[in-house]
Amino acid sequence: MKRSDKLEVIEKLTSEINSYNHFYIADISGLNAEVTSNLRRLCNKREVKLVVVKNKLLRKALENSNKNTEELYDVLKDNTSVLFSNTGNVPAKLIKEFSKKNKKPVFKAAFVEECTYVGENQLDALIDIKSKEELIGGIISMLQAPVKNVVSALQSGGQTISGLLKTLEQRTA
Repeated sequence: MKRSDKLEVIEKLTSEINSYNHFYIADISGLNAEVTSNLRRLCNKREVKLVVVKNKLLRKALENSNKNTEELYDVLKDNTSVLFSNTGNVPAKLIKEFSKKNKKPVFKAAFVEECTYVGENQLDALIDIKSKEELIGGIISMLQAPVKNVVSALQSGGQTISGLLKTLEQRTA
């Protein structure tokens, strides 16, 4: 690969790292063409961008990015792929689901919500991270609950009063 090509790849990777809030580093080596194609289709379906990269080029891109990623340098060994996503836990779920059948991808590390996660033991913790939309939905539900209870009580109270009035009316008649 020519030096100019390498610089272009580094620039493109740096741009990707800066534009996505979440990215995972994994090993997908050893997958045959059919399985790799299935993984790419699943990534596309879940809006995850999968890129196979050389470790040296990825390290240069991480160094050039505006994110604090020094902790990730140690995992840049063997074969490396990067999964970029706008939702923090989607790649973790994808890796866990896909690796049940295929033993790959193997999770190496992740950069999620400005934090680094290194090692396979972190995958379950990453799956449990709620996305921004999920957190906002939970807060909205909590805020709506008291209002719903008041409206429900008023509606059922109105039925109780009308039932009481009908009963009193029937007794006096």
